[in-house]
Amino acid sequence: MDIGSTIRAIRKRKNMTIAQICEETGLSQGFMSQLETNKTSPSISTLESIANTLNVPLAYLLLKNEDRMQIVRKENRMITSSGSDKLKVEHLSSTKKVKMMIVELPPGSSTGQDPHAHEGEEVHVVIKGKIFAKQGEDEAEFTEGDSFSWNACTPHMVKNIGDETATILITVYTES
Repeated sequence: MDIGSTIRAIRKRKNMTIAQICEETGLSQGFMSQLETNKTSPSISTLESIANTLNVPLAYLLLKNEDRMQIVRKENRMITSSGSDKLKVEHLSSTKKVKMMIVELPPGSSTGQDPHAHEGEEVHVVIKGKIFAKQGEDEAEFTEGDSFSWNACTPHMVKNIGDETATILITVYTES
């Protein structure tokens, strides 16, 4: 863990000096200096005191960088294509287990000729257009604002049955 660097970054962002932290917490400047350079490890009660002084939740100090808020600006989204119809996929954001994307399906295109299956659960929101979705024996048509979800381990497919490009927001959850 890189707790010391996190504490230093928060302290500097809040324009606080080490001396101010020490005055509030009763810790020595030498200890705080070693803590901020990750040369010593604090107790939970010490961390709690520092967190209170910095006015941040204790849990935030314990987060790994990859577990903190991740930001993807619109202009920095990764864009890929998928399937034989080369559907445009804009990757919005993700965590270890959840991915969000916007998929554009041109008229007549689909996620594949045959239904496919994979690990996870999916939630879909139709942003624009008219689509047909099928999972096993269940099938339905959807238009703007409609949503549907399913366990992706059952073969499924989505097809644009409208005259314009359909846009779908998809969230995928997987255990691994």
